Amino acid sequence: MRLSLTRIESYVLSATLLGVGVALAVIAAVIMLADFVELSRTLGVGAELGFSQTLRLTLLHAPSVILLLLPFAFLFGVLGAFVNLNRRSELIAMRAAGVSAWRFIFPAAGAAVVIGLVAITILNPVASALAAQYERDVEALRRGAAVASGKEIWLRQGDSHTQIVIHAHRQVSQGETLVLTGVSLFVSTPSKDHKGLEFSRRIEAQQAKLTPGAWLLTGAREATPGAEALRYDSLTLPTTLEGRTALERFTSPKAVPFWGLWDAISRTELAGFPATGYRLQLDELLATPLLLAAMSVLAAAFSLRLIRLGGLAGLAGSGVALGFVLFFFNQFCRALGEAGAIPPMAAAWTPPVLALLSGFTLLCYTEDG
Repeated sequence: MRLSLTRIESYVLSATLLGVGVALAVIAAVIMLADFVELSRTLGVGAELGFSQTLRLTLLHAPSVILLLLPFAFLFGVLGAFVNLNRRSELIAMRAAGVSAWRFIFPAAGAAVVIGLVAITILNPVASALAAQYERDVEALRRGAAVASGKEIWLRQGDSHTQIVIHAHRQVSQGETLVLTGVSLFVSTPSKDHKGLEFSRRIEAQQAKLTPGAWLLTGAREATPGAEALRYDSLTLPTTLEGRTALERFTSPKAVPFWGLWDAISRTELAGFPATGYRLQLDELLATPLLLAAMSVLAAAFSLRLIRLGGLAGLAGSGVALGFVLFFFNQFCRALGEAGAIPPMAAAWTPPVLALLSGFTLLCYTEDG
């Protein structure tokens, strides 16, 4: 199998990568400008946000949004590169010399696959870390300090023998330590007939601090059915939760890096919660290389029409319109996947597969008749 590229293939590939780079730079500039203006409008007045702070937040947030719109960079970049080659009659000369369109489209699609793999394995974890820092900084600016999240917290821990549902009125940040206030714990144990779990006791505490392997409850009051309530200044309750991941189900799946999704799925399901969002995010990331390749093939197929035949601008515009249709179709499938209407794998892989098949169909019709 030949892995090296000919001079023509290398030339078309370099022009394609240049077009993608220009499209990505334009998209990134537009995103950063819009984000900068939005941050200045929403946070600048109340938090007295300066130019440097606004720029820092913009740079933190931009990578995650850019990765989301990376398929458009390939659509516009490849389309622009091939239209430019067509206008300069370079594609006509290549095809007149007997070079099939498949030969210079497949290297571009291969490059898209490689860039997609780099994006999900390297760039996505970096973007997720920056996005998490962005959320923390924005929350701190909105509240004046990194204090409470303002949302009620519901957690669950346990196994087949014991289940504990934890409710707290607020979460307090103390560095990396998770601290909850206004806590109620509902403990269930196996029933006497061993056919299920039944409520066994309730514990209320002023504060619960998550330490390694245990909850440290302060000002606790324990009540069991038919017995007098017991009070404790402090009470320790074993747990399998970790401070770093206990609240992960309240975090958007997009904020979890690629390499942490498998662990997030197993921990979420072990705690008894559905992991549909994490599974969908994982499948979408795994499908990213295929989606980028599909956008490259689709864009190239829409720009191969000979310029002397006319209608190239309309065909290229149709390619852009189809790209937007695929984007909204992708979001529609994602919504169905999040709602559980279709399996996460089907929701993530259907749009790129359809896009790739559409590109191959159009390419076969254009090139082979």
